[in-house]
Formats: sequence, structure tokens, C-alpha cells
Amino acid sequence: MSCLRPFRAVRPDPGKAHEVASPPYDVLSSEEARLLAADSPNSFLHINKSEIDLPADTDLYADAVYARARDNFKRMRADGIFIQDETPCLYIYTLEEGSHRQSGIAGCFSAQEYLDNHIRKHEHTRKDKEDDRTRHIDETSAQTGVVLLTYAHDAQVDALIKKVMARPALYDFTADDGIRHILHRIADTAEIDSLTASFKNINPLYIADGHHRSAGASIVYERRKAANPKHTGDEEYCFFLAVAFPDAELQILPYNRVLVDLFGQSDAEFLKKLGEKFTITPADHASPKEAKTICMYMGKANGGWKLLRYTGALADDPLLRLDVAILQNEVLQPLLGITDPKKDKRIDFVGGTRGTQELEKLVDSGKFKVAFSMYPTQISELMAVAEANQIMPPKSTWFAPKIRDGILVHVLE
Repeated sequence: MSCLRPFRAVRPDPGKAHEVASPPYDVLSSEEARLLAADSPNSFLHINKSEIDLPADTDLYADAVYARARDNFKRMRADGIFIQDETPCLYIYTLEEGSHRQSGIAGCFSAQEYLDNHIRKHEHTRKDKEDDRTRHIDETSAQTGVVLLTYAHDAQVDALIKKVMARPALYDFTADDGIRHILHRIADTAEIDSLTASFKNINPLYIADGHHRSAGASIVYERRKAANPKHTGDEEYCFFLAVAFPDAELQILPYNRVLVDLFGQSDAEFLKKLGEKFTITPADHASPKEAKTICMYMGKANGGWKLLRYTGALADDPLLRLDVAILQNEVLQPLLGITDPKKDKRIDFVGGTRGTQELEKLVDSGKFKVAFSMYPTQISELMAVAEANQIMPPKSTWFAPKIRDGILVHVLE
């Protein structure tokens, strides 16, 4: 059973939504955010990347950063940049990028269900990032970042989403990156009851993106619960903001890898060892067309793109069957010495939105020696790993398009 709860969203004044909405806090560096928000006083970057309003050498985790986020949020609410719905509502959030379209239910979900693993996880969290999100939520008393959830699609939920989307939208704008964002509100009590009842039959939910946001929200929940002698379980801090998309609509792009060197081996030595585990053939494409194949680039002088087809036996374990796990366990660790890809400075990761041309550019520049272009992890694989209570290798998935910060905020008062 999954708990879905309506809430009184704090959201931009409709005429300012396109000014306020910003990329998620974790996809931009401080320098990129500072440039984007330089001429945009209403940008949500002043809240989710508030260090941009402080001296450039400010520690990202300094007290002043969280205080500025809190003050900026209060100011923007007082100035009417944000409004708050009078009654608890649910929302339909639609993202469009080219021919791709996905629509999900935006609402609040149970922090206790997260802690009880009814909301499944597939990534480890880092303590510094957990602490950052916890502090940000505590200081602003709001969840300003949205967690991306997914679930096995449900016909009743699909039908209600379609019905709501036939009505006029609250917001409908295209951001600078070409992604269209559409938000519909569900205020009708009967429709809300229908959706919340339908979600009681959905179990489990899976975190697709936003592990640190959900972890931070759960920590705040436990702290406030412990500090509240009159705790009932109905307080706003018991729930976290998320959009739940049906599994069939989510789009995962590949997360590619580039390596600085061949771990002291010559090209010939590396290719010989690689050939013991993969068939290696010239490729006329830079992206794999099927699972268990990898495209590799070592420069034009080495024949351009090559197709690697795994020849080993596939494990029954859903984690070990992942393409990124095969690359890590059969190539990166034994042949290239990458034992901890989270910490090793010899490896870097290139999100799918940057394309394979970026891989060629990095290798041809001489900065990197070899690039691996991956077949994207499938949502069914993510679910299988989560169901097995296992953790995927770092940088296994790149969900696109991204939900924008600032369109919906859940306040904890």
C-alpha cells in the first residue's frame, strides 16, 4: 500500500512561473548557476543554489548559505512571487522533450514508508549530501527539491491523469533548454479521493532520482517527530514532495565512461585482454543498439568506434546482469584498475544528454585515452535491483528530461 497525500503547494504566480523555475540544484555548478541567475532575480536558483548570492569563495556548506536560502524564500513569498493554494491539492506534472512525453502525479509521500523500504531505493547516499539536504529542508522549513518516483502503471490512475490533462493547465511553458513543462491542478475532492485510493493498491514505489532529497526529508521527519510530544503522524514533516511517473513513460539515457589511461598497458596489450571477454568488431555507430553490447572509442588512429559484445555467461543476479556492472566487473576493475569508481580520479562520467560526440571530443583532445558508450539501463532492471535490496553501481542512470525546481514547493509548517 502506498500513501499519496494532497498538499497546499507553494508555487509561482502564474505569470512568473517561467522566470522562477530552474534546473535541479544538483545538475549545476555554483559558477553555472551564478551565470544563469545573474539577470534573473526571480530564479529559484537564489533558493536552491543560494551560495550564488554570497562571495564566490564561500563554503557550500557554510551557515550563511542555508540562511540565505531561507531568507530568499521568505522574501520571494512576501513579494508575491510565490502563492499558496488555499486547499490541499494534487497535481499532474507533464514533461515534453521532442517526441517524448511523460505525465506523473505530484503530491506528498510517506517518510515512514521510505524508512520501512516500502519506497524502494537503488543508490547509496553520501553523508555530506544527505547533511546538505537535511540542513536545507530544516532551515527553509520546506522541501524545495522534487523526488522522482516510479511505479508499475495502473489503468485507473492512467485514466484519471488523462481526464485531468484535458482541462486548462496552471502552467505551460518551454524552458531555455527546449523542454516543455505543463502543470495541472486537481482540487476536486472526489478526484483526489479516487487517486489516493488507487495508490493504496500500488506497492511498491521506487525512487528513480532524488535519493539525497528523500533521505534528507526522512531525517527531518525523525528529528521533528522526536521533538514533538504531540506528534500524530499527520504533520506535514511526515511527508515528502515527489512526482510519481508510471514506469512505461520514464526515459533513461545512458551514463557513459571515459578513462584517463590504460593502467600502464599498451593499446595492443589492452585489446588482447579485452578480446578474452568480448568480441571486438568495427562499429558504424557510436551508441549500442542492444543490451550486453558496449561501444568503445580509442581515437581515429585506433580505428574509431568498436563494438564490444560480451561473451561471458550472464549471472542470475539482477545487479550483475546490468551493462554498467559488466563493464565494471569485467573491464574497469580487472583490466584498468578502477576498484572504486566513485573516488578514482582516472575515470569520469558523461551523462547521456551530452552525447557520444562529447566522448570523441574528450578522447581526441588527449585528455582521455578511452571512452565507453553504454546501452541505457532499463527501468525494469532498476526495479529488479531495488526489489533484491541491492545497490546499483554509481552513475548507472540518467533520467531525462528533468523536473524543474521551484514549480512546486512543500512547506512543513
